[in-house]
Amino acid sequence: MSTYRKAVPSTDDAPRGAYAALFRHVLTRLDAEQAHRLTVRALRLAHAVPGGPALLRAVFGTPHPLRDRRPARTVLGAEHRSPLGMAAGFDKDGEVPLALLDLGFGHVEVGTVTAQAQPGNPAPRSFRLLADQALINRMGFNNHGAQELARNLAAARRTERGQRAVIGVNIGKSKVTALEDAAEDYRFSARLLAPYATYLAINVSSPNTPGLRDLQTTEALRPILEAVLEEARAAARRLRREVPVLVKIAPDLHDDDVLAVARLATEVGLAGVIAANTTIARPESLLTDADRVHSIGAGGLSGPILAERSLEMLRLLRRELPEEAVIISCGGVTTAADLRARLEAGADLVQGYTALIYRGPGWAGRIVRKLGADPWG
Repeated sequence: MSTYRKAVPSTDDAPRGAYAALFRHVLTRLDAEQAHRLTVRALRLAHAVPGGPALLRAVFGTPHPLRDRRPARTVLGAEHRSPLGMAAGFDKDGEVPLALLDLGFGHVEVGTVTAQAQPGNPAPRSFRLLADQALINRMGFNNHGAQELARNLAAARRTERGQRAVIGVNIGKSKVTALEDAAEDYRFSARLLAPYATYLAINVSSPNTPGLRDLQTTEALRPILEAVLEEARAAARRLRREVPVLVKIAPDLHDDDVLAVARLATEVGLAGVIAANTTIARPESLLTDADRVHSIGAGGLSGPILAERSLEMLRLLRRELPEEAVIISCGGVTTAADLRARLEAGADLVQGYTALIYRGPGWAGRIVRKLGADPWG
């Protein structure tokens, strides 16, 4: 049984001053998706102008990669200076991965991308639950397709900064592809994107593509994992480096199914598991008025309400998976204390997304500074 107890948003690491005023008086008056697009454009512009990357690092407190003296840890074959990464969903088309790293994230997971470009679901499709510092989205994997993402990542990797950057790539199923053809759809994306990916993440857990979560059954999941692994291994032989593969699962899975996925991941040779995606649940413990939540309709819920279930899944996976398997814990991470709790429970890396929206572009840098000289603790 999934646990979603009341999660009162913490005031720790909360924004003050300019961003708090901007969010309250400007951003909340915009559609959530429109505000997101403006944010991506602003980051892209800031990173493109001469001196922009240095300015982002100076303002948000991220050391230059060559002058970063924090102890590093090797995870998924890459060197990480911080355990906190940006989860998939923010930068679907790989437009601003390096700018996000300059905000203080240790790694960025771009996507979710599909083999074919697709518009996603009809708007409006992203909604804020302000009292809960949460989001409901039913975006539906809107993206420009795997080929466009490959071009963007190739351009990023040509820079000195891009060659060192830890960029995971999250791949999903095209909506028009039948479930029985899913493995080949994932294979196509993996073949295009593995050369540019620090790691590949297989998304079978978004609630916004019809039937997608049915692929989390071990019978349906096995051919997908095997297809992506084949492409990752082929790329590894050409690149002379590993391209690890992980699977991202939903918080709504029964505990027995979580363990079954963990056993399958181990059997086929995955590097690990990402837990968890958004939930289709609408817990009574939400602070937002129930009528407002009901009026929004379908979609995946994210934010602090996910914290307890995400931590439960982390502990389940850590007990089931072999010691060398990587777990990326995602869902409900808001404060430095949240991040510490995930590391202590066995997470190798931690990801956030929703907190960035409510706490502003300085959020990741504040978390990293609060962790101190050794962010791994």
